[in-house]
Amino acid sequence: MRVLALLLLLPMISAAAQPQQDNFYDDRIDATAETPPKATSQTYSLPFIRVEGNRFVDEQGRTVVFRGVSIADPDRLERLGRWSKRIFEVLKNDWNANIVRIPVHPQAWRTRGEDAYLKLLDQAVEWANELGLYLIIDWHSIGNLRTELFQHPMYNTTKTETFRFWKTIAEHFRDNPIVAFYEVFNEPTHYNGTLGRMSWEEYKQIVEDIIYIIYAHDRTVIPLVGGFDWAYDLTYVRESPIAFPGIAYTAHPYPQKRQPPWEEKWEHDWGFVADTYPVFVTELGFMRADEPGAHVPVIGDETYGEAIINYMEKKGISWTAWVFDPVWSPPLIKNWDFEPTTQGRFFREKMRQLNPRN
Repeated sequence: MRVLALLLLLPMISAAAQPQQDNFYDDRIDATAETPPKATSQTYSLPFIRVEGNRFVDEQGRTVVFRGVSIADPDRLERLGRWSKRIFEVLKNDWNANIVRIPVHPQAWRTRGEDAYLKLLDQAVEWANELGLYLIIDWHSIGNLRTELFQHPMYNTTKTETFRFWKTIAEHFRDNPIVAFYEVFNEPTHYNGTLGRMSWEEYKQIVEDIIYIIYAHDRTVIPLVGGFDWAYDLTYVRESPIAFPGIAYTAHPYPQKRQPPWEEKWEHDWGFVADTYPVFVTELGFMRADEPGAHVPVIGDETYGEAIINYMEKKGISWTAWVFDPVWSPPLIKNWDFEPTTQGRFFREKMRQLNPRN
């Protein structure tokens, strides 16, 4: 009888031991899967943005090119008494930006606490919605997410914290067209090996896990993925692109990343991606060597500025200049009266020329 009972039990054990099929997502996202819309009475001033081929398009299929700036971490601005709608008003009405990038440092996220930090981001969304600005939320860490070694304590995080951050953000801002982009990790680097090893395939797997989590909560947002060498090198995308639809790639091509003439090197290192996928240069900028805070790789002048703007315009690449702050470098403003620096005047003029006026 015991033998018979074991024989009867074996199929049940075997079935339980089999891996269960994930009917929601396979290794690649199910492009037909949809999540029900979040119940909300909120009305929005801007349409949803989506990826179509190598372009960003609005709900009518019209191509949208973004030109704006990165601000400082809202946690820092609030502690300085500078966090206000005025920043967004100046960027929209004077500088003619159409998007603002918001960097969230892991240390600030932990120290302030999730609920308190979300209130800051909610304020940014409210102000941006009133003014007709899109937003990027950027997990602003620099380092090796595989080894969990980072360039400075403010960037320290873990894979688990990063996954939880994006789960929280995607749940909170689900179906919100103002929050159009999530930059999943600011600048991946192993820092010449000092932060340990990380292959593209290893990093790609982590990024795809993040996108999997984001898409499980919100399919209306566009994840942004940076390459190695502090988000400069996208050459790996030629052979091994991210295995999800609806994403875009980022680059941070500061002037000293390569020596001039730049265009051929930009095309080889990251610009070629724009022939197939959307590319968003989420950091660029320059300053003179004798200005406070000058450091490699941001030392340059308007020669670089003209070259990078002309290149991006030719390729249809979106951008946000770094950084709308008088202390962080390279600064776009000299003070909290919003007096522009040399690069601030340059990028303000480009946004005034190139962005349509609403």
